[in-house]
Amino acid sequence: MAEMLKLLKEGNKPSLLAAFVNTFLGIIKGAAFIFTGNVAMFAEMMHSFGDAANQFFVYIGSALSKKAPTKQFPSGYGRIVNLVCLFAVIIVAILSYETIKEGWHHFLHPSTESKGVLIALSVLFIGGVLEGTVLAKAAVEVLHEAGQEKAGLLSIPKAFGNLNRAKPATKLVFMEDLVATGGNVLAFSAILIAHFTGWAQVEGLASMIIGCMMFYVVGKIFLDNARGVIGETDQEMLNHIAHLVLDNPNIKDIVRLEVIKEGEFLHVELVAEANSDLSLAYLDGVRDHLTEIILSQKGVTKVTILYDEDDGEQTWVHVGDRPPNLPI
Repeated sequence: MAEMLKLLKEGNKPSLLAAFVNTFLGIIKGAAFIFTGNVAMFAEMMHSFGDAANQFFVYIGSALSKKAPTKQFPSGYGRIVNLVCLFAVIIVAILSYETIKEGWHHFLHPSTESKGVLIALSVLFIGGVLEGTVLAKAAVEVLHEAGQEKAGLLSIPKAFGNLNRAKPATKLVFMEDLVATGGNVLAFSAILIAHFTGWAQVEGLASMIIGCMMFYVVGKIFLDNARGVIGETDQEMLNHIAHLVLDNPNIKDIVRLEVIKEGEFLHVELVAEANSDLSLAYLDGVRDHLTEIILSQKGVTKVTILYDEDDGEQTWVHVGDRPPNLPI
């Protein structure tokens, strides 16, 4: 139990914050739906509860992924966060389907007239403010994990360009809250249009659009985490580490270099060619030096280095120049 509590303290904080915020929003949106019968409010309620369940799972998964390696699992538990994300998107997919189905039904048969417009608008305004706040915090976290400086009001647009370098949990929170904030604005607009124009179908249309936005998140997160479960290479970090290794005058060539994403962490495996005239004791010192340098790189938690005899031929080819955002 003590170990579990310690791991939970290390879980992804943006996902935990988003989970609590979305639970609160789901409750007040559900109450507003009961009082108003507004189908756009129903869509937002489903969206909030789906995000809350998703983000609770992701928080727990991100915490468990930090469990130390064991003899049975020597590579660690890093990919648990990818597995949890895959499970979590199933919940969102089900709620997305229900949201679209309810919206389609209301679009075809807009028989129920919405009541309590001010209640619905007030709840959506509160939702927009809270979701926007969580989105801004998630954007700052994305920039932090990407090694970028936060940019105030420009943090959200700046986060888009660095999203692929964020941790899986943070990326999921950012995308879900981006869609959630957009959904609040869409539902707010639909209720106003329906109230002032009498076009009741617009609420059903908004519900279907929100459902489709949720499905987009499902597809994006599923593909990202499916690659993580299989074992995806971090190409940018691989090229950076190759530069670091070949900068060492004792290393003549690289036979094999793998930088595999293990959830939020990176595991490096290197087979390098060295001069056969060097003693084992000297090469062991080179290995320790390289291991220290590679472990100092962001996200790297495990390094394995093996040697092969120099064959006199240069076979490793760099893919582009050293990435400017990664420190030497």
